[in-house]
Amino acid sequence: MLSTVTDKGQITLPKALRDKLGIRPGSKVEFALQPDETVRMRVLARGSAGLFGLLAVPGEATRSLDEIDAGVTAAVRKRAAALR
Repeated sequence: MLSTVTDKGQITLPKALRDKLGIRPGSKVEFALQPDETVRMRVLARGSAGLFGLLAVPGEATRSLDEIDAGVTAAVRKRAAALR
């Protein structure tokens, strides 16, 4: 995949790469320069999509703190497994 650097030093990540890594507007990406001058990129946070479902839905029962905690724990475990 090829991308061009703009006058402002910005690049556009190819759509296929953004889709594969779940990168959306607001995602946090870390860059690390390796000794052989290659650059390692790591996605730290995947935009606001991770907040989806945190707000109450009209007509749906309110969840307890235990239910919310269990849901967050399950989501973290799923994300950690996907990164392995």
